[in-house]
Amino acid sequence: MDEKTSLQAQILSNRLEKRFRHLKKWAQRTGAGVFRLYDRDIPEIPLVLDFYGDCSDLTEAARRSNCAVSGALYKRPYEKDEDDEDQWLSAMKESISISLGIPPERVFLKQRQKQKGASQYEKVSDTRFEKIVREGASLEASASKEADAFKSASGLSFKINLSDYLDTGLFPDRRLLRAMVRDASLGKKVLNLFSYTGSFSVYAAAGGAISTDSVDLSNTYLNWARENFSLNGYSAVNTNSSRRGASNLRFATQRRAKEEKVFITNEIINKHQLIRADVIEFLNEAISAKMQWDIIIVDPPAFSNSKKMNEDFDLNRDIIDLLSQCLKLLSPDGKIFTSVNVKRGTPSAAEIEDALNRLSSVNVRVTDITDKIIDEDFKGRKIPKAFLIERA
Repeated sequence: MDEKTSLQAQILSNRLEKRFRHLKKWAQRTGAGVFRLYDRDIPEIPLVLDFYGDCSDLTEAARRSNCAVSGALYKRPYEKDEDDEDQWLSAMKESISISLGIPPERVFLKQRQKQKGASQYEKVSDTRFEKIVREGASLEASASKEADAFKSASGLSFKINLSDYLDTGLFPDRRLLRAMVRDASLGKKVLNLFSYTGSFSVYAAAGGAISTDSVDLSNTYLNWARENFSLNGYSAVNTNSSRRGASNLRFATQRRAKEEKVFITNEIINKHQLIRADVIEFLNEAISAKMQWDIIIVDPPAFSNSKKMNEDFDLNRDIIDLLSQCLKLLSPDGKIFTSVNVKRGTPSAAEIEDALNRLSSVNVRVTDITDKIIDEDFKGRKIPKAFLIERA
């Protein structure tokens, strides 16, 4: 190890020890089983590191036996020899292991570069190191006690995969946004678009949602979402929405129920559905079927050109049209929670509001809620913008 790398390893170690001491009590108090430990704090060390562990026990012995770190090296502004980079990563991995007391085999570092299409969701390994983490173990009842979230102080459980994908299945920067959705979900019908591993839907179910519909193109992630539902005591079923626009089970059943003015019970249809579909096609089908949801979650990728899609998706280009379509499905007192995860050109709340009011037949109010979802581990750091959209 050269002198420069050795010095950087020591600097990283010192930084991690300091951050861990700062965040440890907060994690135990709030039940954060996943938290951001390091985020390119030092320009010469362009790593992002997340800590995974049982927040109720973060002792040295527990860290050795139960905790893990997953992270990524972001692309440098200059070229570095591949062998040198591998040696540098090995040195940083050793530093992380020693400073946090976590065995090196449970420190996972990948290289993150600009992704194209769905490549950020593709496998980078077949190691299959999976772990169950809990979130919100110290939740307090801020809504009706009828909500499932407040029947237990043990929080919610999620499966994460630390080794095989660039992302592990649970984004820590959306933690408080998930809690917002949970707190708004009692007695509501919830639609989760670009649902990934279904964490928003699980939070909605825990908050007492009447139903959740989770839409994603990936069978892998829909099956993963089903596991997350199951981990928390809920049953979810997979269904398909055909490319030719035929209504899926919920469309057909709810349309018939609307016509016959009957109530849909759980015997007729499962409360929680995992729908494999192109989101744009799904929205068109839902609008044609005159469907409505009380809460719509829109957390799209910045870009996707999956072969399963009819057209590519560019968030910068398509965000207003996407939200405009969602408004057609929103109940009169409904809410849209959306994230805009782009590095440049993120529109302001006023710009989104003006654009939607020009396109929509109803006036809407858009509120920037980004500051409200910045938790302790993200203070002083940039996170994707988040907005709440309601009818004015």
